[in-house]
Amino acid sequence: MEYQHITVTPLSPHIGAEIGAVDLTQPLSDAQQAELRRAFLEYQVVFFREQKIGFDDQIRVASHFGPLGRHVGVNTISKTTDNPLVRKFHYDETSTRISGENFHSDQSCAAIPPLGSMLYNHTVPPKGGGDTMFASMYAAYDALSPKMKEYLSGLTATHDGTRVFGPGTPVSVHPVITRHPDTGRRVIFVNTDFTSHINEVSRAESRAILEYLYAHCVRAEWTVRFRWRDHSIAFWDNRCTQHKAIWDYWPNVRSGYRVQVEGTAAPLAG
Repeated sequence: MEYQHITVTPLSPHIGAEIGAVDLTQPLSDAQQAELRRAFLEYQVVFFREQKIGFDDQIRVASHFGPLGRHVGVNTISKTTDNPLVRKFHYDETSTRISGENFHSDQSCAAIPPLGSMLYNHTVPPKGGGDTMFASMYAAYDALSPKMKEYLSGLTATHDGTRVFGPGTPVSVHPVITRHPDTGRRVIFVNTDFTSHINEVSRAESRAILEYLYAHCVRAEWTVRFRWRDHSIAFWDNRCTQHKAIWDYWPNVRSGYRVQVEGTAAPLAG
């Protein structure tokens, strides 16, 4: 089905598309909302260029996908703003680390992880850098051998938020293979930041399987690399992607704001 109310330009065979012919500083029509949702589900992460949005615009667009929520982390690098739904992601010559340098799924330690996240960067390094990489967990699952799919089916893993955000952050158990609630497609749902171990096997077996899955999930064949420009936006489906921020721009500035769309239910077993 063709898109008639927005333009959609795929950026790789498995994941990512750039959205055009839309002004996010203005309310979206019902038709634009429907097509944007379709593109979001089809491409897993969508990108926008030259959108000088404010907090109200960012909240309005993201709210079409569900209620907005707050970060579950206790000790985070990102900062709160005057609006409790918007977090500031700012890095400069004083930064000693940044958020998200490993491939991960946002806050998978939560009992109900976020549905998605929308990051708006108004300022990026003048000579490039600061790209974000996204990986399709649909494609990663599809590429598993039938025997590995059978082995992983029914297993669960512990996702421990204290590994990243310190004491007081949630710890949850989710299926290793989940099923996307809207598309029905199967997803590998483990990541290096939060997943501590697979529950139904020995710790030695768990380590070996997770190391294999971590490497498999981020193979170049099912990733896309987004090159930021000033006033760009990335909006990703947290239920079927992983992403990684590349910190190659110190001491330059990369600055923006993020909102997250709340999930509606715990991840479904695949």
